[in-house]
Amino acid sequence: MLKVPVAAALRLERLRVCGLLLWWLLLELEHFPGWWLLHIFTVLQFFCFGWVLKTKTYFSRNSPVLLLGKCYHFKYEDEDKMLPTTSGCTIEDHVIAGNVEEFRKDFISRIWLTYREEFPQIEGSALTTDCGWGCTLRTGQMLLAQGLILHFLGRAWTWPDALNIENSDSESWTSHTVKKFTASFEASLSGERELKTPTISLKETIGKYSDDHEMRNEIYHRKIISWFGDSPLAVFGLHQLIEYGKKSGKKAGDWYGPAVVAHILRKAVEEARHPDLQGITIYVAQDCTVYNSDVIDKQSASMTSDNADDKAVIILVPVRLGGERTNTDYLEFVKGILSLEYCVGIIGGKPKQSYYFAGFQDDSLIYMDPHYCQSFVDVSIKDFPLETFHCPSPKKMSFRKMDPSCTIGFYCRNVQDFERASEEITKDFCAAEIITEATVAGGLAIQGFLTCSGECCCHSKSPGAAELLRRLTSSNNTHAQNREMCIFRRGRDKPFV
Repeated sequence: MLKVPVAAALRLERLRVCGLLLWWLLLELEHFPGWWLLHIFTVLQFFCFGWVLKTKTYFSRNSPVLLLGKCYHFKYEDEDKMLPTTSGCTIEDHVIAGNVEEFRKDFISRIWLTYREEFPQIEGSALTTDCGWGCTLRTGQMLLAQGLILHFLGRAWTWPDALNIENSDSESWTSHTVKKFTASFEASLSGERELKTPTISLKETIGKYSDDHEMRNEIYHRKIISWFGDSPLAVFGLHQLIEYGKKSGKKAGDWYGPAVVAHILRKAVEEARHPDLQGITIYVAQDCTVYNSDVIDKQSASMTSDNADDKAVIILVPVRLGGERTNTDYLEFVKGILSLEYCVGIIGGKPKQSYYFAGFQDDSLIYMDPHYCQSFVDVSIKDFPLETFHCPSPKKMSFRKMDPSCTIGFYCRNVQDFERASEEITKDFCAAEIITEATVAGGLAIQGFLTCSGECCCHSKSPGAAELLRRLTSSNNTHAQNREMCIFRRGRDKPFV
């Protein structure tokens, strides 16, 4: 845990910097060129909205940990046996690992996208950082990155160098960050150039790979990260996402909600011209409903491959899990989603902060936090450093603190995969007893899982599994009839900072 003296010193330093900025702003306001005002505003935004403390996260040895469909139980880490079915890890055909290091390696291998500074200027603005406003775009990037990892590398893949990343302690990280931003501003006043230092140190790496398969995996690992680089040329980089967001009325510096980001990601994948990306697409649920025929049509779309069914799809479902606050009745729903092997995570968070949810333990969600401002990395350079794209330690938060507005993601490699995923999701929702009459023919109406809050009219009676599956496969009902069963009007999507 963070010691009190360190926290107190950090608060004083933060106040000192903010006071310095405000004092200087008041004295010299009329002399500021526009770009200086923007620079000061960006720094203030970071201190007001983007500040986080890197503290230790504790996990129980008595409860299973689920991470994107994989189950770990640290209580059995020294025993060479599978867990009993009463442990909570009863997911069929999933690897059950007990070793803490295996969990760490799996978590660290996920791609971590955070605030960055000093990247090329965003077109149409003077911004060279997304501190204070880009966190939902970053969590959306993390979800898409996980989908691409499943597509090119598979769920079993882990980064060989993952455990070589040092987990720097809270005091050294926060002290470095405060000093970095203080020095940055003070150096700007005197016209000096800031000295850059790495935020995470990387021990000596392996350097060589045991076989061609590992080498191929590492090539794709680097390629995926490069697609999210902070430059105008990166297909899924911040610059491109902001460009696509303009069609939704968004611009650089605006706050983005999970639903808007879902549509931005869909557009980015549709417009990607890289040959490796022609075999994947994104489907965004409309009115919280996934229509089977629409997904299958996307997967069967014409492509360069001889097998038209080979097109993978990432399904994004923007939802609200309650009204002003998340309804705790949906805890089992969220757990069920994160337990599925098809899940690529959730773009969510808590009010005013977006997180990428990747797992859970008990009633706490495990997430990656984009609210760390790191220096720009030029991914066009050969052998660019990878360590700042991998999070060295997981974080946890209570489900009760979760903002109700979120976007759920699934990955299906082909039509058969989608059909199996639909079946598993249906079983999971039936088990959680949260499906309503809004589950309709030809699609899975996720709106049936949401709290009405006066904004939708749903029947509360849950159908049996047989009836549910009958509806999913029936072709008698029309789209109009489906809408009559549940008239849903999504609440306004609260923006994240």
